[in-house]
Amino acid sequence: MEGVRAVAAIIERDGRVFCAHRTTSQCGPGWEFPGGHIEPGETPEEALRREIDEELGVRLSTLWLFDTVEHDYPTFHLSMDCFVCELAPGAEPELREHDEARWLRRDELLSVGWLPADQRIVAQLGMSWDAMFASEHL
Repeated sequence: MEGVRAVAAIIERDGRVFCAHRTTSQCGPGWEFPGGHIEPGETPEEALRREIDEELGVRLSTLWLFDTVEHDYPTFHLSMDCFVCELAPGAEPELREHDEARWLRRDELLSVGWLPADQRIVAQLGMSWDAMFASEHL
């Protein structure tokens, strides 16, 4: 089975996290934390900064590795480094590759249909929300 290395941004702002909906992807339609493939020669951090600039037209000011998700889709194995992030001051995401976006509070996390690989991160977010977004991390 083909292996795919990717990154995802759990962007926090004002007690909410950013999620976006794709109508098409290798994984099918669904809600995700934005990100994408790691290109040859890139570190995961470099890939995440590039992908967020390409997909949302914004820069990240802070990021730290939260977890790596391993997930088998029918045609490939995904290894996805997930980072907790903040946007650069004044940055406002614009959708370039997604058709919809939302800022979700903790109690709204299950209000969208997450892609399978993102579901584990959503469960972890729900259980460790306060610790993840503590001021010493961001």
